[in-house]
Amino acid sequence: MLDAARAVRPDLYAVAELFTGSEDLDNVFVNRLGIGSLIREAMSAGDSHEEGRLVYRYGGEPVGAFVQPSLRPQVPSIAHAMFLDVTHDNECPIQIRSPYDSLPSAAIVSMACCAIGSTRGYDELVPHQISVVKEERHYTKWNPEAEAEAAGEVSLESGIIAGKVALCRLHQELAAKGFIQVYVDQVDEDIVAVTRHCPSTHQSVVAVSRTAFHNPKTHHYRDEVPPMFIPGKIEEVVLEARTVERHAGVYTKDEKCINGMPEYTVEITEHIQLKDSRIVKQAEVTSKGPNEFVQEIVFERLTPGSVIAFRVSLDPKAQELVGVLRNHLIQFSPHYKSGSLPDSDAPAILKKPLKSIMSRLTLADMNVLLFRCDAEEQEDGGGCYTVPSWVALKYGGLQGFLSVMADIRAKNDLGHPFCDNLRQGDWMIDYVSNRLLSRGGPLGQVGEWFQAMFGYLKHIPRYLIPCYFDAILVGAYTTALDATFDNMSNFVQTGSTFVKLLALGSVQMCGVGRKPALPPLSPDLEDVPYRLNDSTGKKEQCCVSLAAGLPHFSSGIFRCWGRDTFIALRGLMLLTGQHLDARNIILAFAGTLRHGLIPNLLGEGTHARFNCRDAVWWWLQCIQDYCRLVPDGTDILQCPVSRIYPTDCTKPQEPGVEDQPLYEVIQEAMQRHAEGIQFRERNAGPQIDRNMQDEGFNVVVNVDPETGFVSGGNKFNCGTWMDKMGESEKAGNKGIPATPRDGAAVEIVGLSKSAVRWLVDLYEEGLFPYAEVTVQRDDVEVSWSYDEWNDLIQQNFEKMFYVSHDPKDPNEKHPDLVHKRGIYKDSYGASSPWCDYQLRPNFTIAMVVAPELFTTKRAWEALEIAEKKLLGPLGMKTLDPDDMVYCGVYDNALDNDNYNTAKGFNYHQGPEWLWPVGYFLRAKLHFAKMIGQEAYDETVYLVKNVLSRHYVHLERSSWKGLPELTNENGQYCPFSCESQAWSIATVLEVLHDL
Repeated sequence: MLDAARAVRPDLYAVAELFTGSEDLDNVFVNRLGIGSLIREAMSAGDSHEEGRLVYRYGGEPVGAFVQPSLRPQVPSIAHAMFLDVTHDNECPIQIRSPYDSLPSAAIVSMACCAIGSTRGYDELVPHQISVVKEERHYTKWNPEAEAEAAGEVSLESGIIAGKVALCRLHQELAAKGFIQVYVDQVDEDIVAVTRHCPSTHQSVVAVSRTAFHNPKTHHYRDEVPPMFIPGKIEEVVLEARTVERHAGVYTKDEKCINGMPEYTVEITEHIQLKDSRIVKQAEVTSKGPNEFVQEIVFERLTPGSVIAFRVSLDPKAQELVGVLRNHLIQFSPHYKSGSLPDSDAPAILKKPLKSIMSRLTLADMNVLLFRCDAEEQEDGGGCYTVPSWVALKYGGLQGFLSVMADIRAKNDLGHPFCDNLRQGDWMIDYVSNRLLSRGGPLGQVGEWFQAMFGYLKHIPRYLIPCYFDAILVGAYTTALDATFDNMSNFVQTGSTFVKLLALGSVQMCGVGRKPALPPLSPDLEDVPYRLNDSTGKKEQCCVSLAAGLPHFSSGIFRCWGRDTFIALRGLMLLTGQHLDARNIILAFAGTLRHGLIPNLLGEGTHARFNCRDAVWWWLQCIQDYCRLVPDGTDILQCPVSRIYPTDCTKPQEPGVEDQPLYEVIQEAMQRHAEGIQFRERNAGPQIDRNMQDEGFNVVVNVDPETGFVSGGNKFNCGTWMDKMGESEKAGNKGIPATPRDGAAVEIVGLSKSAVRWLVDLYEEGLFPYAEVTVQRDDVEVSWSYDEWNDLIQQNFEKMFYVSHDPKDPNEKHPDLVHKRGIYKDSYGASSPWCDYQLRPNFTIAMVVAPELFTTKRAWEALEIAEKKLLGPLGMKTLDPDDMVYCGVYDNALDNDNYNTAKGFNYHQGPEWLWPVGYFLRAKLHFAKMIGQEAYDETVYLVKNVLSRHYVHLERSSWKGLPELTNENGQYCPFSCESQAWSIATVLEVLHDL
């Protein structure tokens, strides 16, 4: 960048040297809107995309800078110390430039927003360097009456002292009155204009200096000076001064005193009207736009060595509008009281505090106000705002704007395309208000508030729009957050910033689209939200649904997944207090039960796929959690469920045709598993899965009568969350599941144990009418109690799942496949026995939901091994790195002949998924308590250390979420969802456990 500047204009580069006293300028410029021709011409050489930059050693902030929060992120900067026109060890400027340059250079320094300094010799025009080592003379005495020719005395007539006094007085005034913003403009090769601006009153002082690097006596300076355009109204000329030559002898070095050049002095006039200026020829007010006016200044005697400073205010109408706007911003911060004006004609919507308007918003409304990614916006007929020549924002709601501005604000990056867009037109401003106005209702009122505030914003000078747009949105955003947390549980309201950020993930993921994502609930169910359909005019349910992840799983048929929903529901909805929405989701999925299973891909219920074995157990776990965590939670068991498929083969039924209480649906799920489930997916073939082999469409689930374990699947399908299906014909893995996990998957065994234990307790409390299921054994129907089922799993779990240290363990069917001892198997009875023995994080799930299955000492050892082998910076490795097929980098676009990685075949074979880390940490906390206080204290330290990395990621993420997965060692994975529901939920659950 600087090389380009030097190459294009070496003369202008020399001006920049002034700011550091050195040609080493590589670190002088920072990404801010500011310095004029030097940077603009350098950019035209193709070195930068920013509009301009400001010399940051010059101090202060750029004009139009953002209001910074009291707590703000650290950004790289150089501490401002003292800015000098010359120091004792620098070469005397008169020797390398000319005496005429001393005054304008001093003026440039005096306009700096930091401490300034000089030497007395500079002010007295001593034409040589004063050696601090060898010089033995003293400076001359001060005598205000001294004549110009007087030897050994100085006064205001000497050198540039009179000008320096006025400039220092101005410097002190600007500091005292809060002129903390700076803009430096290189008008041409000789003229530098520096603006100091007060962000509360929006008054400016503009100092224009015409440098004289070369002596005007020997160098020709062009007579024509370009006009200047100063925005606003010039109130006065603060000072105008120029260096002049007089008849007072010539310089002769005094042997007794340090003396300056007597032949030069300063002509100075202070505090005059523009019409009385001897430097300005004329000034005319011109329009720069419909709401911005500038004064065109034509110079007559801005000779080399001259300085003029103007005091400038906004156009009176703009000043009034800014004052009124600041008055409305006081509700967010007292910072805006300064410079504010009352608004007697305020629109009615602005007479109410925004807090009051937002108090009417539901959390579903907050989803619209704050979030909604591009796919969600497009589904509703819109889209996220796109900044031309840059990118589309992450969200249509306020978070999309705040995420960008958070980065821009900290750096005051006013040259960013986002700020350009705001200065160039009202498109972004109108997007914010119109998007909400179109919604009507309480959201429409928030849109009216924005529209009214923007009514003032649109009529102030364009260079101020970015900072006030930011102020409006920050105020509205923080108010929205307060209103959001007011609608959440005490756990959130009294929680840490981290808890609140995670809880905000529930608002991000839970919303209502233009088209309902959930199947309808029973008409007899109370407290179901309804709305009028815009197209049909008919009343329809508008229940909140939970997106699996953003942006890939946020809209349409891919928004709702049974497994994802119920892994995330406890953390995102129950712990945050969104009990009614959680109830509705539980009951909506209950209505889709078919073959005893809850669908994987929901497809609004009527286009569901029942190809997973675990979703139904996560659903049952959530009902259990609902009953425990929600006041009178067991009432949900009596709620009516409208069955879409009363039998496996019926066509979809309308809501209300076939209603059952929820407890009947639960019993049916348990009964069907006990009987055994076997069916072929409907519409089997490429129309529902283009990669699946034919046998993969056959779904089988049963309960092993010897162990009580829920088992199922085959090597051609994947029925758990590790569900990557091979897609590469080139590598030969098409139609082959990477992780079939058939047999009894460890987390399903844990979840089923949790469910049957809970049903035993419910029955004993009289809250569930069934104590048993019936099964066929030897062609005889027999009863099998939940108590017996519970005991059977308990008796067999460690026998079959624990990998003992004893090589002769009689329970070990495949001792030759054991490669790690002291762990728990990932499955039992897989068609490929090797898979049973793979170290994966799934056993930690069973530890949390059914800790009674585990012996404390064994559990602790297994957790220690998992920590050492699987724990990554943010997530858990999905496979032991010692495994021969481990690969920690997921690349779904790669298609080569590598069977193990082509087309992302290793999705669950090493990449580090975030949601299992929540279960690992919760399991560690549980068993640490049982080990002892020391182990527990160490585990709490571990948990906080691990979660601190999630906190940092969440803070820095423009999505304000936690990703689906990372590549090995926490590296970014471009194929991951940027924000995943279950990732956020399970981390929040850890904090709840703490």
